[in-house]
This record gives sequence, structure tokens and C-alpha cells, in this order.
Amino acid sequence: MLRKDFLWGGATAANQFEGGWNEDGKGPSVSDMCTGGTKTTSKWITSTIEEDRHYPSHEASDFYHHYKEDIALLGEMGYKCFRLSIAWSRIFPTGMEEEPNEKGLQFYDNVFDECKKYGIEPLVTISHYEMPYALAVKYNGWHSRETIDHFVRYAKTILKRYSGKVKYWITFNELNCTQMLLGDVVSSSMVRDFSGPIDQIKRTEQERYQALHHQLIASALVVAWAHKEYPAYKIGNMIAFVAAYPSSCNPKDILFAQQYMQNYDWYCNDVQIKGEYPYYVHKFLEEKGVSLPIKEGDDLILKEGTVDFTALSYYMSVCVGTEGEADDIGGNLIGGRKNPYLKASDWGWQIDPVGIRYALNAVYDRYRIPVMVVENGLGAYDQVEEGAIHDPYRIDYMREHIRQMKLAVQDGVDLMGYTCWGCIDLVSATTGEMRKRYGQIYVDKHDDGSGTMNRIRKDSFFWYQKVIASNGEDLA
Repeated sequence: MLRKDFLWGGATAANQFEGGWNEDGKGPSVSDMCTGGTKTTSKWITSTIEEDRHYPSHEASDFYHHYKEDIALLGEMGYKCFRLSIAWSRIFPTGMEEEPNEKGLQFYDNVFDECKKYGIEPLVTISHYEMPYALAVKYNGWHSRETIDHFVRYAKTILKRYSGKVKYWITFNELNCTQMLLGDVVSSSMVRDFSGPIDQIKRTEQERYQALHHQLIASALVVAWAHKEYPAYKIGNMIAFVAAYPSSCNPKDILFAQQYMQNYDWYCNDVQIKGEYPYYVHKFLEEKGVSLPIKEGDDLILKEGTVDFTALSYYMSVCVGTEGEADDIGGNLIGGRKNPYLKASDWGWQIDPVGIRYALNAVYDRYRIPVMVVENGLGAYDQVEEGAIHDPYRIDYMREHIRQMKLAVQDGVDLMGYTCWGCIDLVSATTGEMRKRYGQIYVDKHDDGSGTMNRIRKDSFFWYQKVIASNGEDLA
């Protein structure tokens, strides 16, 4: 049985969902400078807005003008929790202002008031692949330590403003993406002197781990301050969990899979939950030729800024190994070897419901603090047929993952909630597409920017409504 106060809901991100990119004082973010792409053609980032290019985040799903309608639909579904992010450049247009943009702050006041109307608990991500473009250019994003101070000012501003309206917070979305090559595509803020296809951004390991250290320090500073000033807040961290299976029973593959998970699943978690860099990091970074820019006092900052709960996204698993040839597969983070026991989505992501049980047990066994699944879902092509969308493939995906999630709770995992990804259709972070749809609510918006923005309830809307009403007992 799931806990009675289980946080059922869904998740979005401002840069993929909100739109209103230059309204009411908002400045351009890094995402606002990115064009659309496909699963075979890279997005571009441009240093200026070019009239002949389509920038999908500029309008996205237009939550900025549809938030009342959208939150009402979530309320109709019975949502207990809505995970959303705040656009940093809506609050501080360049990231470097001393005073925030009041109209930006008021927008989120309005959003949280609507959530309260329907009994929906907001779960707010402070930074979800979102940075003011001007700040990224001036400081080369998180590569520079100066960015920490600007982030902390922004975070303190919203933590103060929404006291009494928001209880649950996450500092950074999928922080471990900074470690991965694909993280350069979806989360890179280091865009100084770069304009062109995003898949050509290739940051060095030194740049990547230096940026990650600065984010870890920024997160810890914010958590420690919030715990002191607002003890009622519950603040978590988040990673993209990659269940990595050895591709054979060769002991070398077993060891390789263990080291893979240390580097990509445990690195950030260990720092943010345990408050220190783990033992295995030193050899790992030495082999990569990375020297962390640790300053005096950083150790204490990390120790004092540990989180209350840990959150994860889970979409797929990978197989990894050291020898032999194997078919490669794609994914939201990093590729791996094809698992012959699994099927794949339209975008080549392997579907592995049992992996979510494995992930939850692994995380809880290691940390023994509450866990939350804050992203999980199936990106697929949806067809409108006589005004309806029949998406049994999405229902099947969610059903099997929820079943395995419940088994993890039976195993003893302390699971707080589940917010499926992209509850209302939004722009893909990796490709910039609208056609890759995750939501239970369809948005009439297309890759070329056309569409009415009308919302349509999919079959999965009514199925998830039933799941929430029964607290996960009715999955038929």
C-alpha cells in the first residue's frame, strides 16, 4: 500500500512548457536561443534571434497564458502534486540585477494560488536547464564561480517570496547530466563564443566537472540557508537515474557496471545527501585529468547543505560492458548496449519497468531518506482521431512502472510520490520537438510552430484520474 498522503501528479519545466519568453520583463534564457531539431538533426544555438528560424521555447505550450485552464485540468485529474520550475530569467532577466522583476514574481504567485484552489501541492525546481543567456555569456555559465552568487540571490528571492505557498523544493534538475556528453545539449550553460549545432558543443572533462562542483556548492548554500530561515521547507536533490546492467557475467563487465553507476548515479547523490565527495571520485577524476576548483571552506559548505529527500527521473536502463561488439541504443542521457530482453520506444529508449524497482531499492538502500520519482513517462507519436487521442501504449507504460514502484514500496522503500513527466504536452529538451509527446493532455502545437493551443484529454487522462482516485490500487 502506498502512503495515504502519496504525492500523485505530473511534471513540467518552464523552458519547455511556459512560453511568454519576452513578456512582462522576462529576459532570454539559454533555451530561448535554441532552435528546434529532430531525433536525427541537432538543435542550434544562436547568439541572436534569427527571423528565419523557429525557437520552440518562445511559445512552447503557452502555459503563461493557459495556466488557469491547465491547472484546472490537473485538478480534474485529481492531482495531489504539480512539479514545475521557475524561469530564472523571468525573475532576474539577465541574472545579474540586484532587484527582481516583480511581474515575474507575481506570475508564479498566481500559479501557486491556482494550485491551492484545487488542493495541489507545488513541487518547485529552482533550476531546470534554465539560465539567463546574458549570465551564461558573461561568465560562461557554471564554469565560473561568480555564477554561484547570482544563483544564490535568485534562489533566496523565490524561497522568501513563496513561503507559505510552496513546501517542496528541488535545487537542480538532473544534476548529473552535467557529467554526460548529452548534458552539453540539454543543460549546458557554457555557451560563450559558441553559435551553431548544439551537438557540436564538446566541453572538456575539466570544464564539465568544474561546472558541476560550482553547482554542488550553490545547491548546498541554498539548502543550508533555507533550513535555517524556513525549517518547514523540504528540499531535495535530483538526478537522472541510469540503471546500468553488466552486458555479461564477465567479472570485468560486473566491475565496469559498478563503476559506471558510481560515476553517473552516485557521484552527485553522495555529495548532496552525505555532504562530501565519495572516496571513488579521486581516482576517477585523476584518470580524467580533472582538478576540482575546491576552495577553502567548500568542504564545510557541502557538509552543512545536505538535502531532506532525494528525487530521480527514470525512463530506461542500459547495458554496459568492456568487451565484444553490441548494438548501441539511444536515450535521454547517454547511450549503452542493447538489452535483448527489452523493447524500445519510438525514439529508441529501452522500456524497462522492473528497472524502476531496482532503482528505488538501490537509492533507498544507500541513503535511507525519502525518495520521490519526479519524472517517468513515454515519449510517443499521438494521433488525433475525431477529436480524441487513444494512447494505450502510454497507459501500458505507466501501469507497468507504477506496479513495479508499488513493489518497491512493499520491499520497504520510503516513497513520497510520483510525478510523471510532461503531464501536458511540451517541447522535448533533447530535440526541440513537439511531436514527441508525453502528456495525458494533448496540446495542439506542432514542430513548425503552428497550432491552436487547444487542450484535449487523452485516454490516459481518464486512466490516470482513476489511478489517483484509488491511490494506485486500480490500474486496470
